[in-house]
Amino acid sequence: MTEPAGSDDAGSRRREQRGWYWYDWANSVFQTSVLTVFLGPYLTEIAEAAADAEGYIHPLGIPVRDGSYFAYVISASVLLSVLVMPVVGALADRTGRKKPLLGVFAYTGAAATTGMFFLDGDRYLLGGLLLILANVAYAASIVVYNAYLPQIAEPHERDAVSSRGWAFGYGAGSLVLVANLALFLGHESLGVEEGTAVRICLASAGLWWAVFTLVPLRRLRERPGTVRGARLSLGGGFRQLGQTVRELRRYPLTLMFLLAYLLYNDGVQTVITQASVFGSEELGMEQESLIGAILLVQVLAIFGALGLGRLAERYGAKRTILGSLVAWTGTVAAGYFLPSGEPLWFFVLAAAIGMVLGGTQALSRSLFAQLVPRGKEAEYFSLYEVSDRGTSWLGPLVFGLTYQLTGSYRDAIISLVVFFVLGFVLLLRVPVRRAAAAVGNTDPGRI
Repeated sequence: MTEPAGSDDAGSRRREQRGWYWYDWANSVFQTSVLTVFLGPYLTEIAEAAADAEGYIHPLGIPVRDGSYFAYVISASVLLSVLVMPVVGALADRTGRKKPLLGVFAYTGAAATTGMFFLDGDRYLLGGLLLILANVAYAASIVVYNAYLPQIAEPHERDAVSSRGWAFGYGAGSLVLVANLALFLGHESLGVEEGTAVRICLASAGLWWAVFTLVPLRRLRERPGTVRGARLSLGGGFRQLGQTVRELRRYPLTLMFLLAYLLYNDGVQTVITQASVFGSEELGMEQESLIGAILLVQVLAIFGALGLGRLAERYGAKRTILGSLVAWTGTVAAGYFLPSGEPLWFFVLAAAIGMVLGGTQALSRSLFAQLVPRGKEAEYFSLYEVSDRGTSWLGPLVFGLTYQLTGSYRDAIISLVVFFVLGFVLLLRVPVRRAAAAVGNTDPGRI
């Protein structure tokens, strides 16, 4: 069995926690610079360059509207991730070899992201392939990374530790975005074309990811697996996955939380990945304004993650998340009415998103950690990761289909409200304290 966090001395636990934060620092730049800011508009431009007179491209012979291509590729990457992540989680728990798995997937994703430097012309198929590879590898690495949380933090520490990790990640995203903005705005004075500047920003995210992954790989410790002497094998992973899925039926309250999270976080992730496309295509915003708005989100998300973490200490994680979902609903609904050609209102919307973004994500992660049976962390987090950062699929699919049917990004953005409303209703029905007791975890106190 996996040893509980309480079996480690406090000093060793803190050292691991500090090392753990660095993977948020390493990978969040992929989320920010690649998925949120640069790749959406850039890959859409590449698709537009390859489109026919009616605005359609034909990947694998399938007619796809050029403006929907990025959303569809995100959804395709997630559908593949759904197949990969549970097997990775089962392997991690079964063998206890979390660090090798974290390293393999982190560096696969970093390599694919660095390879985006070679996207130019009408290479939309290469762009889609690299995005799928990077996002699947990213998702698999996050499964392993999140599974460390219950092992390195005791129940009463997890909200704070998770919130600090998210804040650390948003700090990295802010720092790199400042550098990206400087390069993008100054590309002419540097003698660099705009497209080349974007490709440098994309590739630099991959290099950043690779370099800073070294820190958690040095500081995190291995724990024994659930099967003594088990080796990494695909067959063993599938067998363990089957056992986990059968076992999940014994914990209906954990399953209900997963369904709630799947819904509301799909909305969150779709806003993150499609905001730059909405801003550029519907509101007519320039790239530098979009980068500035996303930078504002990153900076405010640091304070939002820490601030909502403090609120959770007072009111409990569940109540704080429910409050944030009310704020998300109002914010996304307001996005429908934003006037075109007036960046100020997009910045107001970005500020509202930033204040709830980090906290919603951080507290969801720590709350779910209370609902996972000990020794099954990676397997359960693989199910959780189906709708974590960059791996949502329902939201992008609905967003893409709505645009394809209506030709309006405003209709596409307002369609996301349903995810927050349904997620709120389901989460409200989850008795968290009883759910934690059902999987054999100790009472974490205020929840």
